[in-house]
Amino acid sequence: MKDLHQFLISPSSAAQQHGPHDRIVMSSRVRLARNLRDSAFPGWAKKPERVKILEAILPAVGALPEMADSFAEAMDNLTALDKQILVERHLISREHAAKSVGSGIVLNREESFCVMINEEDHLRMQALRPGFQIREAWLAIDRFDSALEKKLNFAFDNELGYLTACPTNLGTGIRVSAMLHLPGLVLAEQINPIIQSVNKLGLAVRGLYGEGTEALGNVFQVSNQMTLGESETVIVERLEKVVAQIIEHEENARQTLLEKKKKVVFNHIGRAYGILANAHSISSKETMNLLSLLRLGIDLGSFPGTERALVDELFLTTQPAHLQKQVSDKLTAEERDLIRADMVRERLKDVSRPVTK
Repeated sequence: MKDLHQFLISPSSAAQQHGPHDRIVMSSRVRLARNLRDSAFPGWAKKPERVKILEAILPAVGALPEMADSFAEAMDNLTALDKQILVERHLISREHAAKSVGSGIVLNREESFCVMINEEDHLRMQALRPGFQIREAWLAIDRFDSALEKKLNFAFDNELGYLTACPTNLGTGIRVSAMLHLPGLVLAEQINPIIQSVNKLGLAVRGLYGEGTEALGNVFQVSNQMTLGESETVIVERLEKVVAQIIEHEENARQTLLEKKKKVVFNHIGRAYGILANAHSISSKETMNLLSLLRLGIDLGSFPGTERALVDELFLTTQPAHLQKQVSDKLTAEERDLIRADMVRERLKDVSRPVTK
């Protein structure tokens, strides 16, 4: 059995990954939901059947060339901390983290492909790419899916398409999403009209960890809602077009703020730096929101010589499970807040106070 923590890319290496428009688009993801023909969906399947399905899928996924030297494990062999770290890295859903016997995960070495087995569906396979690479992620998972379909018999109906546990995934079973950092639109108080107009196009806007979560650190996920009645290409193209428009709105919002409310913007950035560089106790939520402003400051040139990767690494390492992993003892929330503050102060000690451009 491979050790998950030795297998995972280090947070500093993960933060160094670059892609197009990654000032604003942090990552792109395309996920496909699939089920095996003649097998009960995970929510209905008894434990022995779920185990049997897991045993059928694991070797089929592991044999794909993209998954050479992958990490493959049953969820009941992972600790609660392991699962939470995978959630914080957006590799598995919070729902999958709650699974145990009969569920599993297969993750490739680059963390660009991840397959959840027996989450809501038998298979939730996803391709992840840094920056604005929705099309690249789609082409990658499409090839992956085609190769897997030669090994497994998927539940498919000529009229309805791929059959899924939830009706909203019926048809193509595709969920296309981009994770966006939008502090300009939030500070300019334009985020709600943007969200409303995106919703009218049949797309969903969610928080950092998906459905039912808040947009910590001004990070929003935009994804398609429906999967039936449209081709994958149409869905991918629509999301690409909308994300491109949001990028433009965010760039414009930043520019307008600098022209009309410069002092307000630099006040936010300066205060964020002041707290992060000097706090002795800080919560995960406050850290995320302040790091967002620090990231904006780096983008606006307020911290010459400081890389955005520093903030992106702290986005990850200050999360509760990642923080817990660095300390062997089990920590209370209060203890985490103290250690988090110490860590952030240490990482920012060489970052000079912001300059106003």
